[in-house]
Amino acid sequence: MTLDELIQRVEAARLRRSEHLIVQIVAVTKYTNDPEVLKRLYNDGQRAFGENRVQDMEGKVKALSDLPIEWHFIGNLQKNKINKLLKLNPFMIQSINSYELAEAINKRADKPVRCLIEINSSGEPTKHGMEPEIAVDTYLKIKENLPNINLQGVMTIGAHTDDEKAIRESFRKTYKIFEELKPYGAKICSMGMSGDFEIAIEEGSNMIRVGSALINSYM
Repeated sequence: MTLDELIQRVEAARLRRSEHLIVQIVAVTKYTNDPEVLKRLYNDGQRAFGENRVQDMEGKVKALSDLPIEWHFIGNLQKNKINKLLKLNPFMIQSINSYELAEAINKRADKPVRCLIEINSSGEPTKHGMEPEIAVDTYLKIKENLPNINLQGVMTIGAHTDDEKAIRESFRKTYKIFEELKPYGAKICSMGMSGDFEIAIEEGSNMIRVGSALINSYM
């Protein structure tokens, strides 16, 4: 679907939740290495782009350096890639999945970096992210001790299943944690991808990460 078509679907889902909800779209770029595809999407009005791998992000940031794009890192970050990622000056790192990772970024960053904690709300062993039970305490510990980690909220990947009830439950669990963290400055609840973004918005997401459903229209 095109960006306009995606926006219409986001709008309908948003109104089912609340007319006051504002939802940001992050276009996930892992499905193409062609900067022209991303330029076409940019020309349609998309400004926030997300990438899963540091190496791929590096090439895209360089190729599109003349455009004022917000780059979000959304993949699993290995500690040996932190320096390389920080050099790219990402707008946000959405995948802080442990206190130790936050600590390593804090140590190497020379200025505060916007971050989200990643929560494994579906409990699937193949997924990264911290357990929901420790998410609030970990968030507050990072906030208290690591000045270069500018925490903005939470991120999750919905349950990998066709069971809508299980998908909703994983989003609800994350949204509940988001609500608990709002008094401590959490503003972003990043939930929902190509296959489940409408369910995520209905459950309170204010940031979705859409890849294949969007990128394919621009290839």
